[in-house]
Amino acid sequence: MQIANCYQILQATQHALPADARSARAAEAQAVSPPFTSQQGEISEEMSTVSEKQGCLSILLPFLRPKGKSVAEVLPYRLRDDFLSPAEFSFYKVLSSRLGARFVVQSKVRLADIFFVSRPNENVSYFNKIAQRHLDFLVCDATTMKPLLGIELDDTSHQRDSRRERDKFVERVFQAAQLPLLRFPVQREYNPREIDEQIAPLLKDKVVSSGVSQTASALTPSNNAVPLCPKCGIPMVVRTVKQGEHQGKQFYGCPNYPRCREVKPIPFQKAG
Repeated sequence: MQIANCYQILQATQHALPADARSARAAEAQAVSPPFTSQQGEISEEMSTVSEKQGCLSILLPFLRPKGKSVAEVLPYRLRDDFLSPAEFSFYKVLSSRLGARFVVQSKVRLADIFFVSRPNENVSYFNKIAQRHLDFLVCDATTMKPLLGIELDDTSHQRDSRRERDKFVERVFQAAQLPLLRFPVQREYNPREIDEQIAPLLKDKVVSSGVSQTASALTPSNNAVPLCPKCGIPMVVRTVKQGEHQGKQFYGCPNYPRCREVKPIPFQKAG
């Protein structure tokens, strides 16, 4: 019978294995295929028509497979050769050369990594609108990496109605966050002087020496009122300096820290 033959082959295979492997395979064999008995001799004739080779392999393969090893998953990712288009790369080289060491140019930055949503629990839909949108170039302060200027390159695709709607929304986002945005048409070559003329006024006096925001207060709180964050428009919270010269001193900070670093002094507070 076929099962009897497979059982004999299995026994021969187990004897060919090392002693420690045989003991492990024996335990598995008992659980998977019980020893051949006289009752198995009563298997119907239909079983004998099954291919002996196929039947034996199906029984033997679980025992011949290396223990503890699985086939490694092959991920389908490859490196792109066109991270920047020729027009984008040409503009990037000219822009970087004109800005110098005081600024850093980032490319293809997600809007959600530049901006955050004030009152996020109430404005989930507004986060979704920027989560999958990207900016062509972002100019940052080289010392603090604070975003200073956004730049978009407009090719012919920006003439489509859908892209125009997208562009209008992006412009509104920049306006709301008070970050300047410039647009340049795609060209084969870019005139450095023309780029300077548009960028220079927007970056003038923008470099700061620290990561502390220099935004002026929009509101002057009274002695008892909790001020609103001038950037987010939400009530600020009291924070305490943990270490350093001013350890123990309290101040108002934005609840959205570290995405917003606006701070205000607490009026008439005595140090220490």
